[in-house]
Amino acid sequence: MARKTPDLTTEPNIADPPAARLLVWYRAHARELPWRVAPGKAASSSAAGHHAADPYAIWLSEIMLQQTTVVTVAPYFRDFLARWPRVEDLAEAPLDAVLSAWAGLGYYARARNLHACARAVCADHGGRFPSTEAGLRTLPGIGPYTAAAIAAIAFGRRALPVDGNVERVTARYFEVAAPLPGAKAALRRRAEELLPAGNSDETFPYGDLAQALMDLGATVCLPAKPRCGSCPLAADCRGRISGLAAELPRRAPRRARPLRRGVAFWLTRADGAVLLRRRPARGLLGGMMEVPSTEWREAAWSADEASAQAPVAAPWRPLPGVVRHGFTHFRLELEVWTAPAEIGSGPDEGRWTRPRDLGAVALPTLMRKVVRHALETTAGT
Repeated sequence: MARKTPDLTTEPNIADPPAARLLVWYRAHARELPWRVAPGKAASSSAAGHHAADPYAIWLSEIMLQQTTVVTVAPYFRDFLARWPRVEDLAEAPLDAVLSAWAGLGYYARARNLHACARAVCADHGGRFPSTEAGLRTLPGIGPYTAAAIAAIAFGRRALPVDGNVERVTARYFEVAAPLPGAKAALRRRAEELLPAGNSDETFPYGDLAQALMDLGATVCLPAKPRCGSCPLAADCRGRISGLAAELPRRAPRRARPLRRGVAFWLTRADGAVLLRRRPARGLLGGMMEVPSTEWREAAWSADEASAQAPVAAPWRPLPGVVRHGFTHFRLELEVWTAPAEIGSGPDEGRWTRPRDLGAVALPTLMRKVVRHALETTAGT
């Protein structure tokens, strides 16, 4: 017998299961986000292909939100939808245009996979996203979390995406003391216990439940100071009862990030154009444009070693200062060297770009720092 969808017009009741309390709370406190449909309007798997949430918009938002904040993502999301309102439009767009529109969001492999995924949806699925987690995971750039989010929110499937917010809620509610990242698998299993038992109910709003947990972690079950007095799960939250909520989830000590070093080469022509080149498709910042640079390594670069990796032989001179940037696993310091080039000369590979046109180039944040440093330190020289 199918389970009755909870009454969302009452206040959360301790006698109700956690999922029911979360849905009542979500109806009253859901965040307004550009990619979200109103509570109670999300898909249900019984809709037989009809859904209020646009799978394309949900997919786009979830890819953008990976390791990025809601505040940062919102303008990028609106810009992408304005430029490419359908998955077919994104699939037909040049990769350079997508990378340029993505610049500043970081983790640029996501942008390459975004483009590849749009093409796969159009080429292999007739422009329609698969509606199951298994089908979604066959697409480029879609892992377990993203597949669960799209399946639940866009298609009403019984799925629960477990991100950092949901991990925090789960660790506190069940008082999971094991530290992250080792506890991730255990937290995922415990989070599944928040779903209604069984899998036969086709009317239960799984998409709303998933978003309720996300919102609870983002607005109430905060990392440092949980607002337990506003939480619909507080009455039976083991972490709150034991007084350990603020300490959970625990984390294993982080290793210090090593420092790597490199040299970027600012080669300019008499007409003001600067040499750029494309990074290899695979690897960090893959496929993005860059100011040519050496490899990035922990050992300092001697003048002879760096000159050997310069794009051309030239009278290179270092500019004052360094450009600093942080990646997930290491810190980076780049010296910037400059040299003049004759018009008509230069390496076979590369692209000459005038400074006024650099804004339209798919430059990652690191390289925009290099550009800004070079322009500021060479101004008036």
